[in-house]
Amino acid sequence: MSAIFRTSFAVAALLIVPSLLPAQITHGKKPELPAPYSTKSAGNGPRATKPPAGFLPTVPAGFRVNVFASDFKTPRWLAVAPNGDIFLAETGAGNVVILRDPQNTGGAQGREIFAGGLTRPFGIAFHDDYVYVGEMKRVVRYHYDAKTSKRTGEAEKIMDLPGGGHWTRTVVFSADGKHLYVGVGSDGNIDVDNPPIRAAVTICDPDGKNARQFATGLRNPVGLAIEPKTGELWVTVNERDELGDNLPPDYFTSVKDGGFYGWPYSYIGGNVDPRVKPQRPDLVARAIIPDVLIGAHVAPLQVTFYTGKQFPESYRGGAFIAEHGSWNRATRSGYQIAFVAFKDGQPSADPVPFLTGLVPDPAQSDVYGRPVGVTVAPDGSLLVSDDGAGVIYRVSVAK
Repeated sequence: MSAIFRTSFAVAALLIVPSLLPAQITHGKKPELPAPYSTKSAGNGPRATKPPAGFLPTVPAGFRVNVFASDFKTPRWLAVAPNGDIFLAETGAGNVVILRDPQNTGGAQGREIFAGGLTRPFGIAFHDDYVYVGEMKRVVRYHYDAKTSKRTGEAEKIMDLPGGGHWTRTVVFSADGKHLYVGVGSDGNIDVDNPPIRAAVTICDPDGKNARQFATGLRNPVGLAIEPKTGELWVTVNERDELGDNLPPDYFTSVKDGGFYGWPYSYIGGNVDPRVKPQRPDLVARAIIPDVLIGAHVAPLQVTFYTGKQFPESYRGGAFIAEHGSWNRATRSGYQIAFVAFKDGQPSADPVPFLTGLVPDPAQSDVYGRPVGVTVAPDGSLLVSDDGAGVIYRVSVAK
């Protein structure tokens, strides 16, 4: 990475997240965290404001950003089909939409509904001749033609899920294609009476059979992704609220089979949450410290590993994370795409801002957007869905 890139990232970090605990790799060691209630808990939700005419987010020197597609109703998860078509969960409309740019213009030239009438569709995955979709109360799959992306069957339910609470439902297949992972968040902040499927990642066969909890103690595991070198499952997690501005950090971590990650009894390893009664010291003792801290209340959602070749070498294999943005912080944080460099399948540098500029004033309510989805397009550009502005941005190398 050039000195210009490093400098721009450092400056952006200081401007976007003042007084925020630094995003960092933990190396498996317990980080220094503030005590609970070191600051008051803030209720500071954003107000989506129409951006000024011609507005575009800020990206580092050497990159450019443009609007790939617009006029969506709550665009969220993005996925690339085997044939290169872009699938989008247009959650607010209850649709899964297909976007195409056959002439490589940098903007979607075609749009069609793959499936409609869904209840808060979110996660999308492809396996054999099926498209899998995570709805709020179920996982379904559709038989389709993988060459044309044409649906050839109706929804087949493969798993029932609880509704309410954290309602995003993420689906991703293991590297060998033999198992499906499903992420389901908790029903609340620190409640102890959740059914086992909540605050957990479930693993099952492609037809939904033989389901079991793969990892637990994950308050809201949203961004599931497979690291391409190791085949390991990684996840972004929205941690608990109302312990103060800088506590606890949200995180990004590899997911171990049988692993427990603390919620609701502790956070970031063995840091006990004093509000939770009764406690479970036996579980706290084995709570895993996550690999990467990415800032308190930034609300990380989709994550994608950069497998393209368009971006400079320093980005290859790294992770781009969409941060939806805070509501429980006095000074706004998140509302950006962050980048975590990887080497040999492991994080090699602390997270840095990549796409920013959506918060004109962190002390005010107005925001110009809220990133949700992020994926790598077939040409190596980066696509970002923004459910605040209702658009999809495209980031490419400037020519």
